[in-house]
Amino acid sequence: MEKFDSLYQRAAERKGGAAILNLLLGDNQQDHLVAKLGDDRILSAFSKKIFQSGFVWRVVENKWPNFEEMFFNFDLAKVLMMPEEMQERKAADARIIRNFNKVKTIQANAHMMFDEIHSDNSQHDSFAKFIAAWPSNDMIGLWDYLKKKGQRLGGNTGPYALRAIGKDTFLLTRDIEAYFRANKIIDGGIQSKKSLLAIQNTFNQWQNESDLSLTQLSRLVAFATGDNHIQVEFD
Repeated sequence: MEKFDSLYQRAAERKGGAAILNLLLGDNQQDHLVAKLGDDRILSAFSKKIFQSGFVWRVVENKWPNFEEMFFNFDLAKVLMMPEEMQERKAADARIIRNFNKVKTIQANAHMMFDEIHSDNSQHDSFAKFIAAWPSNDMIGLWDYLKKKGQRLGGNTGPYALRAIGKDTFLLTRDIEAYFRANKIIDGGIQSKKSLLAIQNTFNQWQNESDLSLTQLSRLVAFATGDNHIQVEFD
C-alpha cells in the first residue's frame, strides 16, 4: 500500500505545489456540526440525492424549493402521516420531479430515521446525532446501514448524501476506483464487501499517517490520479 507522504507529494506536484494542494483539499470536516442539524435537513438531503441519482442535478436543485414546500419542509412527523393517495397526488405535480417510486422513498426513509431514534437500544434523540457519532474508521458500515435500512440509499447515493450534510466520508468516484485497481488493492466489484473493506482499511491507514479527514484524503487520491493536472497561479 502506498504511504501517505508519497500520495501527497505526487498530488502536490500535479497541482502546482503544496500550498495550492492544501487549498484544493479544503477544510477538515467536523462531524460534531452534523449533530446540530435538524432531522428534517437530513431527510431533505437524503431525498435530494435520491432524486438527483440518474437525473440532471441542476434541474433537481432548481425544483428543490418546491419539494420543500410540498413535503412540509421534510418534517418527519408530517411526512410520516401522509396517506398513499396524498403521495400519489404530489408525485403527479409538475412542480417537482414526477417519479412516484422516488417520492415514496421520502416517507420510507423518514420511517428509517424515526425507528432508529425510538428503538429500544437507541443512544441518540435525533438521527443527526446518530449519524454524527458513527466512527470514521467504519464508514462502510454506515453506508451498509443506509442501504439496508433505507430505500435507494445504496451505491454512491448514500455516501454523497452524507457528504452533503457534512459527515466526513470518502467517496468512490471513478478516479478513486481507478487508483485502487491500479494499485491492486481491489480486483473485484467496487461494492463487494471485500473491496469496500480493503478501501476502508487503506483510508484508515492514511488517517493514521496524517491529520487529514476522510473527505480530504478522498480528494487527495483523486488529485493524485487520472487526467487532472491543474496548475493554479497566484498574483
